[in-house]
Amino acid sequence: MIAALRAVAPGPHVTVQDGGRRGWRRFGVSGCGAMDMPSLAAANALVGNQPAAPVLEFAHVGGSWEVLADSMRIAVTGGSFGIAVDGVPLQPWRTHRLQRGQLFHIKGAADAVWGYLAVTQGFDLTPELGSCSTHLRSGLGGGRLAEGDTLPLRVASVPVMRERQLVPHARANDPIRVVLGPQDGYFRRDEVEAFLAAKYRVTHRSDRMGSWLDGPALTHSGGFNIVSDGLVPGCIQIPGAGMPVVLMMDCQTIGGYPKLATIVSADLPRFAQCRPGTAVSFTMLEIDAAQILYRGYRTALAAIEQSVREMPERTTLPFWLRAT
Repeated sequence: MIAALRAVAPGPHVTVQDGGRRGWRRFGVSGCGAMDMPSLAAANALVGNQPAAPVLEFAHVGGSWEVLADSMRIAVTGGSFGIAVDGVPLQPWRTHRLQRGQLFHIKGAADAVWGYLAVTQGFDLTPELGSCSTHLRSGLGGGRLAEGDTLPLRVASVPVMRERQLVPHARANDPIRVVLGPQDGYFRRDEVEAFLAAKYRVTHRSDRMGSWLDGPALTHSGGFNIVSDGLVPGCIQIPGAGMPVVLMMDCQTIGGYPKLATIVSADLPRFAQCRPGTAVSFTMLEIDAAQILYRGYRTALAAIEQSVREMPERTTLPFWLRAT
């Protein structure tokens, strides 16, 4: 019998994601990958996988799943997502060993949109163009997980051992940092300053491809049609109506609207986790400062594994001798 994880009632936006599909953007292939890369790396670190190994990414709720293996170890990260195994509540940001036939349910979180479910040794999947990430609009890497789908596991059982935990870093409420350009010249200086001074709200019109903001409209001084050029996640396009659109991990590779600014890589996961209705503002960085910030971000990603700690062993002392 093949060891697997079965989708009983998955959430509406569950896909397989990993560190992304690198080196193909110049051929028109989106990079995809996790919306919140630090949370993906944290989930993998907890269960002992490589940082960019494939996991299940879900939006808002993860849904219900059944263990079809002798045993498996899971970890859920991204936010304070509630977990229940056979009705018993468990905590995120730590590992849990489950056994064949057990059902677990992943609920919502008040502090996040995107959550991550990792399993020890990972899923037994075949990469496409060097990655297992799903690009929903093209079908590359598969599609959303539906009821009855099964994901094969690389191992049929995991050993009994002390479980592990990780204390998540609190997300700052600071303005989202951006580098202006490359088409900030399509806007008057006072329009740029108004954008940096304004507050926008994340709307429900948001997915893995992009996030529409609601707030003060911007006026183009040089028109809003440009010769299509390269796009990357974090680009802030300003279409004709003047409302900013932040491009996300599944974004197209070229586009023809002016890009006023680009969110720095270190802040893009924080922006991705802003729930609809969240107010956001932006502050400008020079490119040199953004590059320094990026190096620190990559260093912090690599250090996540060092923050994982084993859970204390359960005491076997009589209750009157246990520490309180």
